[in-house]
Amino acid sequence: MNWVAPIKDEETLNAFKNELKKTDMKYYIMFEIGVNTGMQLQDILKLTIKDIKNKNQLTAEIGTKKVKSTFVFDDEFKKVLKDFCSHKPDDAPIVAGQKNKPLAREQAYRVFRSVGKKVGLASIGAQTMRKTFARNYYKETGDIYYLQNMFNHASPSITYRFIGEKPNIEIVLDKMTPQENERSRYLLYLNDNGKKRLNKIIDSLNDIKKNFDNPTNNDAYYGRVDCLLNELDNLMDNFENK
Repeated sequence: MNWVAPIKDEETLNAFKNELKKTDMKYYIMFEIGVNTGMQLQDILKLTIKDIKNKNQLTAEIGTKKVKSTFVFDDEFKKVLKDFCSHKPDDAPIVAGQKNKPLAREQAYRVFRSVGKKVGLASIGAQTMRKTFARNYYKETGDIYYLQNMFNHASPSITYRFIGEKPNIEIVLDKMTPQENERSRYLLYLNDNGKKRLNKIIDSLNDIKKNFDNPTNNDAYYGRVDCLLNELDNLMDNFENK
C-alpha cells in the first residue's frame, strides 16, 4: 500500500480539484469539505443536503476530543452549493451512491486514485483530505500542538510525520510541559529504552562511517548521507542550544 501524503503545492491541488469537478461535482464538494475541516472521509459521507443548503459555513467536531473546525464558504463555493443542492431533498446524502444511499468509502477512494493519476499524484487516498488540511493549517499557524490534540496523536513527532513535515525541535522543546518531560524520563528509563535507542543510532552512524570510503558507493548514497548529516546538524544545534 502506498503512503498517503498531503497535496503540498497549490497548482497540483487546483488541478486535482478541477479534475474532481469534471468527474462529478459531488466529489469536488466532498474534497473541499475535507481539506477545509479535517473531517474523516466516512464522516463526510454521512452528511446530507440540509447540512450545506443555504448555509454560509459548516462546523465539524473532529476526533475523540471533539475539536471544532469551521469551514466558512466563500461566494464561489456558495454558488456551487446553490446549483448542486437545487431540486435535491434535504435528507439526501451530499455524496450519493447507488439508490441514493451514501457513497461507499471504497468508491470514493477509487475516484481519488483515478483522478490522482491524471494529475501525477501517486500517494493519494482517503487520508489525503485531512492531511492536506493539517499541513495547510500548520503552514499558516505553526501550531503543531493544535493538530496533535485534534487528531489525538501521542506526540508532536507523529503529527509531523502525518503532515509530511520535518519536526521543528525548537517548537517542541519550547512547549514541552513538566508532565510531558516527566513522562519522557520514565519512558527513556523503562527497560533501558533510552540507551538502547541511542546505541542503535550510534551503531547506524558507525556503519555509515565504516563504509564511507567503499568504492561501490554511488552518488545517490552520498546524497542521502549529506541529507542525513544536514538534518542531524540542525537537530544537534537545537538540542545543544536549549
